[in-house]
Amino acid sequence: VQLQASGGGLVQAGASLSLSCAASGDTFATYGLGWFRQAPGKEREFVGAITRAGGILYADVVKARFTISRDNAKNTMYLLMNTLKPEDTAAYYCAARRGIGVSGLQSSYNYWGQGTLVTVSS
Repeated sequence: VQLQASGGGLVQAGASLSLSCAASGDTFATYGLGWFRQAPGKEREFVGAITRAGGILYADVVKARFTISRDNAKNTMYLLMNTLKPEDTAAYYCAARRGIGVSGLQSSYNYWGQGTLVTVSS
């Protein structure tokens, strides 16, 4: 499966932004999906994940502000980010995994898209 993240941009603190991850090349509905991010000078970290069945897991730092969803008919996953903070500034990556269950482990993901940059100004 090929993944392409989009929707990044420059926003002010407190604003909202929605990212999309479009997939092609395989049966999208059979994959678990995840969002990760990498801030400048930091390691890539888990943001949220959604299983084939719709089970969801969030990192504590984004819980209650971010919402992950998927539309299997459109082969697309979404990340709605509300109340953005400067510390949310990062390149955001989407990823897909074949395994069942929800996972925040980067090593469990088989496919990765290119990142989309989100910059939150204070």
